Amino acid sequence: MPKVGMEPVRRKALVDAALRVIGDHGSLTVTMSEIARQAGVSPALAHHYFGSKEQLLIETVRSLLKQLRDHAVKALKEAGTSREKLSAVIRVSFQADQFAPSTIAAWLAFYAEAQRSEETRRFLVIYARRLRSNLLANLKALCPADAAERIAEGAAAMIDGLYIRQSLRSAPVSIEASISLTEDYINSQLAALAKGQIQ
Repeated sequence: MPKVGMEPVRRKALVDAALRVIGDHGSLTVTMSEIARQAGVSPALAHHYFGSKEQLLIETVRSLLKQLRDHAVKALKEAGTSREKLSAVIRVSFQADQFAPSTIAAWLAFYAEAQRSEETRRFLVIYARRLRSNLLANLKALCPADAAERIAEGAAAMIDGLYIRQSLRSAPVSIEASISLTEDYINSQLAALAKGQIQ
């Protein structure tokens, strides 16, 4: 019988363990036993809290997205201007816990799973919409709406692409370099608009 008051602690330990095990494997072909062992609990207790591996994996995606959202909300509140808010969104996207090799491997595994799982796909669509919305809202304060849409799409694609590049490990791009590349893209697009080079 689980100890009273331990459920939130155990659930978090299992989600964290799932993230590590998925990251180590580079896929979702992990077992509840492997996850439970990593969390230091029995498979029976893992099943008690989540019911199935699929439910634990969904909770792991949800946890990643919540962490990303919480960090974005905090960073946006601390930023002043729209341009500073754009930089905050970029920094949050590449912060150390999100850009860790195991976390990147887990994200990619979830993207692969989204081809089969409607629930996983729904969570990843939420992430994509949230990123685009944060970029777009602040770009609209700096340039016309049609240009803001285009730059937001380009910046979001660049962020996602840098994650994929990072997963190759043979040619990793550092956090600072990833931030600089994305900032340079936005700065060059805004500068070109200011000079009238882009309609």
